[in-house]
Amino acid sequence: MAEDFRSTEVGERYAQALFDLANENKRLDAVRDDLRSLKAAWIDSADLRRLATSPVISAEDKQKGLEAIADKATFDSITKKFLGLAASSGRAADLPGVIAAFEALYARHAGIVAAEVVSAKPLAAKQMTSVKAALKSALGRDPELTARVDPSILGGIKVKVGSKLFDASLKTKLDQMKFALRRA
Repeated sequence: MAEDFRSTEVGERYAQALFDLANENKRLDAVRDDLRSLKAAWIDSADLRRLATSPVISAEDKQKGLEAIADKATFDSITKKFLGLAASSGRAADLPGVIAAFEALYARHAGIVAAEVVSAKPLAAKQMTSVKAALKSALGRDPELTARVDPSILGGIKVKVGSKLFDASLKTKLDQMKFALRRA
């Protein structure tokens, strides 16, 4: 599900409009928090994904549904209006791209370095602190970490900062060994 959150051309256009409006009204942090909540709900709720992406559900019903969710979650009025607009324009399915693009715009605006840490098992707080300290010394700035668990990497960690990937996963090391053995 987290893989759905990639910036798209449509997502970037809508995110830029939302970012500009939120920034103009000094509601950037509130909108960012709303989108983070929406992202978590998108990942957790198959019903929300179905509401936004189903071609069978009318744009009007999508609008009503997303605005009801915004009301229930007490989202900022800018976020609520945006969700309604996206749904009525037939762009509700593009929300993951909008969220990803908005996160990138916000990070650039605030000077935040975002890093994603992927591990085979959940990392303990002490381990996350160590990763954060190592990244801070390498980047020269405090990174904002997001952690994700992917059992398929078997062990170790992967850290992605922007377009750079540090891959110290057991799966990658085994694949490299397998490739080297085939060449020998």
